[in-house]
Amino acid sequence: MGKGDVVPRPTKKAEFEIRFATSSARRGWTGLAATIRNALADSWDFLTRTPLERTPTNYPLRGDLGTIRRDGATFDRWQHKPTLLGDARIWFYVSGRAVLLEQVHTRHPNQTK
Repeated sequence: MGKGDVVPRPTKKAEFEIRFATSSARRGWTGLAATIRNALADSWDFLTRTPLERTPTNYPLRGDLGTIRRDGATFDRWQHKPTLLGDARIWFYVSGRAVLLEQVHTRHPNQTK
């Protein structure tokens, strides 16, 4: 990192790291940062501290969407809503101490309508 670079927020030892699992998740995250920045910052805090807590805005997906297979392992797929009433959705799974963002939707995904 050099002069003028943004300093990434460090995580506490008890927190989870957030990583992109796909390049499309990175693009979606950038889109959400441009449109709902404050809510996304709150989502960051939630996902680094309590990603597996069930709330009205954070819960495991069900049915065929409920699991994801990556690198020979199967993980539960979760959905996080940055805002209670908005359409944005973050699909993620947890591996160890990492929250892996698999899909970040700026609008409600058709698969869950």
